Amino acid sequence: MQWLTLPEPRSDVKLAFHDLPSAKTWLASQPQAQAMHMLTAIGSQIEAIEGSTLPPPLALELLNVLRSAAVPGQNAIESRYVRKALPMAAEDERSFDLAQKLWLRLGVAYLRLTPHFPPAGKCLPLQRAACAFRMAQYCHFLAARECPVLLDRLLFAVLDQAESAGVLRNALPDPDFRHLGEANIAGHLAWAFMLRLIDPYRLSAAQLTVANRAISRWRELNGFQLMPDDNPKAHSVDLAPLFGAPLPAGIPRWLDVRKVERKIDQRIEALLAGESPESLKLGRELSGAACIRLLRQLEDSLQPHAAKPSTEIGEIELSFGPEHAFSVLTGEALNSSSLEASGAALSHQRLALFGFDRVSAMPTSVKKLTVPSEKWTLVDGKAVRPQDSEGARRLSPCLIASLRKEQAMLGVLEGLHTSASGSLTADLKWYEGPIEAGRLMGTSAQQSKQPITPGFLMHDGDQYSLLVPATAGVRLNVVLGFQASSLSRLLPTEVLERGVDFVRYAVTWQ
Repeated sequence: MQWLTLPEPRSDVKLAFHDLPSAKTWLASQPQAQAMHMLTAIGSQIEAIEGSTLPPPLALELLNVLRSAAVPGQNAIESRYVRKALPMAAEDERSFDLAQKLWLRLGVAYLRLTPHFPPAGKCLPLQRAACAFRMAQYCHFLAARECPVLLDRLLFAVLDQAESAGVLRNALPDPDFRHLGEANIAGHLAWAFMLRLIDPYRLSAAQLTVANRAISRWRELNGFQLMPDDNPKAHSVDLAPLFGAPLPAGIPRWLDVRKVERKIDQRIEALLAGESPESLKLGRELSGAACIRLLRQLEDSLQPHAAKPSTEIGEIELSFGPEHAFSVLTGEALNSSSLEASGAALSHQRLALFGFDRVSAMPTSVKKLTVPSEKWTLVDGKAVRPQDSEGARRLSPCLIASLRKEQAMLGVLEGLHTSASGSLTADLKWYEGPIEAGRLMGTSAQQSKQPITPGFLMHDGDQYSLLVPATAGVRLNVVLGFQASSLSRLLPTEVLERGVDFVRYAVTWQ
């Protein structure tokens, strides 16, 4: 594989053991209850083995022992970096870096050993390498961090070697992941590529968990092909764009996903018929309706889409959250205290200087509402906030609003992730059609005398939807009032979309 250069092994790390008994003794002496310390020590010894002159069979056995010891620690620290607000806090960042680097280094160590074994003997190190690279990739998806091109190419390297050795579909048990049963290399690779194809950054933590679980069960239904099937019913996805350069000859570049699509369709039909997600082995994280939305989204992501490159560039001011969106769309403060609190100190200064506590009280002033916003930059159809820019930590999908060319727009910031440079990158989806901003009446939030709750009524022909804060307390099939709207009584009938701070319902009018 002249097209792939593996990271250089370290030669400055001292090996703490020389055989299996001494390795187990060393592991027993490590701080078992301190996951970060344990994983740091294991990662160091993986590097020591990789840079050693140990016989390949012994090196393979030692890597297997370290892998088994690392899995519990990796599971223990995972929650520290899963879909945290970005940019992540330093301690969360450290947990992510440790987790993904350990899996990456472990996979590289296995891959480096592979050439030293005969074709049949390559199956174990290649299977372990495929699993490790898939896990390193999943760490990036969980943390909403950009996945490096190196990881994609390492997966292709495993595919190339396994195909050449004839072991791509040789099944092996895995004592560290017993729930997978006997797994083959093709399954791990298909699993990794499928997750890459569905744009995991657009998924919430719960959605990603369910999607990962489903794909893991369907991983071996996919087939790798040098050429796409010419059967009209076939559906093959081109993997070459993931390589980041022209794919070397001889590597299968097509993934047949027809059987997976059939599974998705079957699950959707069963959910519509009333079966629970848990009975379909999709887990408990999402409701039946949410699972249907997710499965349809997964199926859509596997379809060919005509590229729609955006040429828009320049800065954009984004206001976040339903209340600020209401102010952008109406020019009014919904709950005035929320916009005035940040200016309290300035008001005191004005009082001392001018005798007025607000500029609007001055005879020559023009009253103008200032809505908090952040400056983002549009680049190649993406919204980017550089690492050194001011702004709050963010989670997606979240509600945004912006005033562009004197037109107020309501939308969603989605697919938020951290790029390799440390900047925040996301997609902006804008709602089309007439949008009426109003006030909700009759919700649990209103009844408990909380601040006024905003809502946004959207028109699409004779269809209506209502977007409200996630905390609004709206219930399906319960009529609610809506002030400042052409429709004053609405009946939510179905959840169409859900974000971290909003829910959008299909509604009928009463």
